[in-house]
Amino acid sequence: MGRAARHARHHRRAGADAQRPGPDLTVPPGATPSPNIWHHPVAYEIENRAVDPHGRLEQLIRSTADWSGRTVLDIGCGTGFHLPRFAADAAVVIGVEPHPGLAALARRRTKRLTNVTVRQGVAQELPVPESSVDVVHARWSYFFGPGCEPGLDELARVVRRGGTAFVIDNDATRSTFGGWFRRGYPMVDPVAVERFWSVRGWTRRPVDIYWQFASREDLEAVVRIEFDAALAEEILAEHEGLEVDYAVNVWVKTY
Repeated sequence: MGRAARHARHHRRAGADAQRPGPDLTVPPGATPSPNIWHHPVAYEIENRAVDPHGRLEQLIRSTADWSGRTVLDIGCGTGFHLPRFAADAAVVIGVEPHPGLAALARRRTKRLTNVTVRQGVAQELPVPESSVDVVHARWSYFFGPGCEPGLDELARVVRRGGTAFVIDNDATRSTFGGWFRRGYPMVDPVAVERFWSVRGWTRRPVDIYWQFASREDLEAVVRIEFDAALAEEILAEHEGLEVDYAVNVWVKTY
């Protein structure tokens, strides 16, 4: 089969599978359900591939705290999308994920990587020893934000002295996606969120990234798992093309 035909077949399959829900599992105690990856892991995989095609987030993390030869903890690792990238250079990589089905997928994804371990657990009770981690990565992990003090206490417990934690979250004050986010989640006050992190000693590093999709079908599938049905259709009617500019905040703290 030719490359173009394989490519077309992939996108037909992705479109058919993207809205297929994940396993209906009981929410683990202490976990905050994710409205996208917990129920639509196939579409979220498409989103992961589309986000930040130039690797600006990785560049920022590496330039601040290179993980080569160190121990990395990925909190809310989902299906383990980022674990192989860390494993290429890190000495040890630990993924922690509350959803048992997603944790199983992450283990399957990394089964050939001898320096990767995936553990089921929640951010406020991390299943790792005290002072055992050098770099922490938490990307769009729904536990973080105002009210997540127990999780931040856990970071202080598990990060070694001189280690660094990175929490990547949406910047709702700017960008096309930020405007969509404000419409979809009006209860999130970006001023209060920034104040929450700043008063706890975290530094804000704004980064401009974007979504870049291979097909319109993929973009539509991802928009539909990020927003409720009515808003998703409004967004899709308004926005043309395959790219979406997207502003994020990377919150950084060295211990």
